[in-house]
Amino acid sequence: MKKAFLGLLIIILIVAGWVFKLVWDAGEFKKISPHFEGKCRQVSGVAGPEDITIHPQTGIAYISAFDRRAVLEGRSTERGIYAYDTTIENGKPVLLTTGPGDDFMPHGISLYISPTGDDRLFVINHSQNQHSIEVFAIHSDKLEHLATYRDDLLISPNDIVAVGPQQFYLTNDHGLSPGIKRTLEDYLKLSYAGIVYFDGNDFSEVASGFQYANGINVSPDGMTLYMTTTIGQSLHIFDRDKESGKLKERTVLNLDSGLDNIELDEEGNLWIGAHPKLLTFVSHAGNPNKISPSQLFRVFSNLKGNPKFEEIYLNAGEELSASSVAAVRNNRMIVGAVFDGWFLDCTLSEN
Repeated sequence: MKKAFLGLLIIILIVAGWVFKLVWDAGEFKKISPHFEGKCRQVSGVAGPEDITIHPQTGIAYISAFDRRAVLEGRSTERGIYAYDTTIENGKPVLLTTGPGDDFMPHGISLYISPTGDDRLFVINHSQNQHSIEVFAIHSDKLEHLATYRDDLLISPNDIVAVGPQQFYLTNDHGLSPGIKRTLEDYLKLSYAGIVYFDGNDFSEVASGFQYANGINVSPDGMTLYMTTTIGQSLHIFDRDKESGKLKERTVLNLDSGLDNIELDEEGNLWIGAHPKLLTFVSHAGNPNKISPSQLFRVFSNLKGNPKFEEIYLNAGEELSASSVAAVRNNRMIVGAVFDGWFLDCTLSEN
C-alpha cells in the first residue's frame, strides 16, 4: 500500500513539475510593462493581418489577411492581399486580390525585387488544407497571378522568403499531421519543424530539428538566412550558399519570447513580432475577448558573431493583440496581428 501511494505521489509530482515548467517556459509569469517611444494609430478594414512587407522603393505595404476565427466557424469572410500606402498620412488598406480560387487563405508573404522591375509577391496559401505557394506579378494597382507550386514537403508552411524569380525558402512550423499528434508536438516541445528550399525545379528540406519554425528572411546580400522559432523562442542565423541553397547554422540568439515573422529595414536590421505569453496567445486564439500581449524586437545585423537586440514595443494587448510582424521603412512601422480586425500604423521616435 505504501509503495503504491509513494508511486502515485511521484507521478503527481512529476506531472506537477512538467506543468509548472510548461507554464514558466510559455512566459505566463512575465510582468508586462508597456512601453514604446513613438505613436501609433489603429487602421481598420482588414481581419487577421498576419504578415506585412513594405516595398522599399514605392513604400507600399502588402498585407496578408484573413479572419481565421470566421473560417474555423464556417462563416464567410473577406480575405486576400491588401495594399497600404505608407508614403501618405491616414491612408486606408485597399484589397488587391482574393487570390486564385474562392477559398484563398494567405499566410506568410515575401517580396522579390527584380533588377528588371518585374517584382513578384510570393504567398503561402492554405486553401482547404491544400497548401501551396502562389506567385503574383506586381502592377501599380493590382496583382496578377503567375504560378502555383505544391509539393508533399509543404507539411505546415508558415512563412516564406523569395531569393529569386522562382526560388524561395519556407518554414514548416510542424512536422506531424494535424490533430493529437500536432498537439503533442507543441506541448511536448518536439523538434520536428524545418526549412524547405525550392530551387526553381525541386523542393528539398535543408534544415530541421526546430520547435515551431516560424518567420524567415534573408540578408540584402543573400548570404545570410534568418529563421525564428515560436516554441523554441530563438532566432537562428545561417550562412547560405547562394549556388546550392544549402544552409549552415552560424549562431542562435535566445530572445525569451514566442517569435513570429521577420522583416528587414533599410540598414538590414531585423524587426520581429513576438508573443511573450504563449498560453495566453492560445486562449486569445479561441476567444476574442481574451487579449494577448504584443511585443516587437529589433535585432542589429551589423554585429557579426555577437548579435544584439532591443525590445522596441510592448503592450498588454489593448492596443493590438498578438503582434505577428513589424514592417519598417524610414520612420514608419506597420504592425500586424494574427486575429485582430486592424493593424497599427506607427511613427518611430527619432531619438
